[in-house]
Amino acid sequence: MVKIRLRRKGKKFYPVYDIVAVNSRNRRDGAFIERLGYYDPNTKKSTIKIDHDRAIYWLNNGAKPTDTASHLLSYDGVLLRRFLLGKGKDAVEINSEVEKHRIVVADRYERRKKLRAERILRKIKEAKQKEEEDAKAKAESQTNTET
Repeated sequence: MVKIRLRRKGKKFYPVYDIVAVNSRNRRDGAFIERLGYYDPNTKKSTIKIDHDRAIYWLNNGAKPTDTASHLLSYDGVLLRRFLLGKGKDAVEINSEVEKHRIVVADRYERRKKLRAERILRKIKEAKQKEEEDAKAKAESQTNTET
């Protein structure tokens, strides 16, 4: 069975991944059939570069993407392009839809990044408030035991 999955490359603690079509019995970093693109999670905004035509070719021939590879294909618009090709849309229409999709994905990424930062700040603030309340309670209990 052919799978579309990630193949780890790069240095220690600095991974870069190839997106490859591979026989599912092969090792993670072993022999592969074709390199479809790459994924670099180390850049500020993760870099995803995929050859859409070849990825669609392998998907149409029965290749199953792993969960991570499926997410990357979705983010880059490969799955949307495949869907629209199946609907019989023309190339101009497909390209415009894929570009809209990429803009939506980029906006969602920024929005979620902002929400994560706000959540972290809120947790830090709550932890400080709890420490202050605990310190007050401890001070009150010490004054009550002294009298």
